[in-house]
Amino acid sequence: MTTPSSGRGAWGSRLGFVLAAAGSAIGLGNVWRFPTMAGKSGGAAFVLIYLLCVLFIGLPVLLAELTVGRRTQKNPVGAFERLAPETGWRWVGALGVLTGVVILSYYSVVAGWTIGYIVETLSGTFNNIQSPDAVTRAFTGLIGNPVVALALHALFMALTMFVVLGGVQGGIERWTKILMPVLFLILILLVIRSVTLDGAEKGLSFYLKPDFSQVTGTTFLNAMGQAFFSLSLGMGAMITYGSYLSRRDDLVSSAVWVSLADTLIAVLAGFAIFPALFTIPGLEPTEGAGLVFLVLPNIFDKIPGGLFFGAGFFLLLAIAALTSSISLLEVVVAYFIDEKGWTRRRAVIVLGSVAFLLGVPSALGNGAVAALSRLPVVNQSFLDFMDMLFGNFSLTIGALLLSLFVGWRWGTGRALEEIRLSNPETWFGRLWALLIRFLCPLAIGAILVNLILETI
Repeated sequence: MTTPSSGRGAWGSRLGFVLAAAGSAIGLGNVWRFPTMAGKSGGAAFVLIYLLCVLFIGLPVLLAELTVGRRTQKNPVGAFERLAPETGWRWVGALGVLTGVVILSYYSVVAGWTIGYIVETLSGTFNNIQSPDAVTRAFTGLIGNPVVALALHALFMALTMFVVLGGVQGGIERWTKILMPVLFLILILLVIRSVTLDGAEKGLSFYLKPDFSQVTGTTFLNAMGQAFFSLSLGMGAMITYGSYLSRRDDLVSSAVWVSLADTLIAVLAGFAIFPALFTIPGLEPTEGAGLVFLVLPNIFDKIPGGLFFGAGFFLLLAIAALTSSISLLEVVVAYFIDEKGWTRRRAVIVLGSVAFLLGVPSALGNGAVAALSRLPVVNQSFLDFMDMLFGNFSLTIGALLLSLFVGWRWGTGRALEEIRLSNPETWFGRLWALLIRFLCPLAIGAILVNLILETI
């Protein structure tokens, strides 16, 4: 049996892996994208459907990725090549590597905004807010300033490169062991304050009482899509992280713990945002991607010591984004280390620089450069267009092909052999095999068809 080589790295402990993999999943997808999707899709009904999607679709695909990674001890391209040599399946891995670096390019831009908000909060911008419009003006002023937007993008990318340069144990694992528990504690405190605000009952009702009359086919598709995005599926991140696991690590329980941590943070983010949202006149749950940047400053303005509490939250939000971005960079770094023989230092510097340059149009496409703020034909900003292509289409295609590969090409029998190495008595195996062969491809295929229909 192969084990992770010392050259490419390995996790120092199972806890370190779970926290790092959860950190990969926990990020802007939870605190930025999840409340946005829930707000647009009816609140509680969406949340319930999302939880079912995580359990029956997200978790099986996550386990499949971890299994492929541990079996091969390779990056996504090398993994498919090892399991199906001299076939076109290696291009599925290549798609994952490309998807990771492109998503990193614009993810870094949005994550940079969180750093900007740390400064804005500490400088008193959100003190004594008179109306939600004041927060909106501060937000658009921040992201529309080309110098500031590029500087924040560069700073966040530099932080990502710094952590990945430290390697698997010395960089990724060490930092996530410290930062993720702290993020959880701060978020709990924020939830407590949010649900105790006057008028929070309306937000809790929106978030906890499902209105199934509002549920449509789009609600299901949005919930499934959010499950993939939030769990970092379809781009090879979990294949890469799984490749650093030892044969002793229980794949099933590891996948369950990662899914639970990711889902818990997403649900808590909703509790932090929606109760406060309904206490502030003029703000709606359909605010969109700026929801977290528009609502939270209003909360902090009402909290004693909110200046430092708010800055601390955005610092930790930036950290959560960082734990995701390092997994995105690690995917492409692992490919060049494994397949091209690059040193980690060379791979990180070159590929991090490439991702930064790819993200420049996204940084400038939010008001700084008109041509990038509204692209012709697609009528979207450059950042939104990249998110549509890679955050939606590419992730979905990658997850679909992975499910088909594990379920039908490599085979669930071989996959179960790998899973049972560390958990011979698992009851989940047969159910997982049915889900990855039938339900997952059908559900992911439906998402892809819907994406195509919405685009044309």
